[in-house]
Amino acid sequence: MLRGWGDGDEPAKHELTIGDVYVRNVPTNIRDWSGGTIYSQNSIFVFEIAGLCIAHLGHLHHTLTPAHLDAMGRIDIVLVPVDGSFTLNTDGMVEVLKQIDAPLAIPMHMFGEGTLQRFLEKMGQIYEVQRHPSASIVMARDRLPKTRTMIVLPGR
Repeated sequence: MLRGWGDGDEPAKHELTIGDVYVRNVPTNIRDWSGGTIYSQNSIFVFEIAGLCIAHLGHLHHTLTPAHLDAMGRIDIVLVPVDGSFTLNTDGMVEVLKQIDAPLAIPMHMFGEGTLQRFLEKMGQIYEVQRHPSASIVMARDRLPKTRTMIVLPGR
């Protein structure tokens, strides 16, 4: 298990290879319970495998800076939280997805069909939305969509 938050004031720092997967993190900020900001205490995890770069945005609470985007590099697939309350609101997440500009996005942290639908209504402006029949997909670099696509996997 790789913790996405740091120890005290120090951000988490991960850079390791597990089998054929290279994993690293990009520290971002998180909200505290009183609505304030705790700097560098969330992680965007980036997984590099078989020529693909996959980013898991974690509990992102803000749009990204140029430094975050540089540290992330090119992202092919982004796993994006869509709850809009525990993480960044929907309008902010639209901006983040535009910043990252990954060809494929997969929603996570849905917490119900209503939350997902609100998110997809906004995302339909920048992504082609597809619902996938099974809870998993197989992807390869040469199978990435040519236009921005959001694939919704069914929940459990």
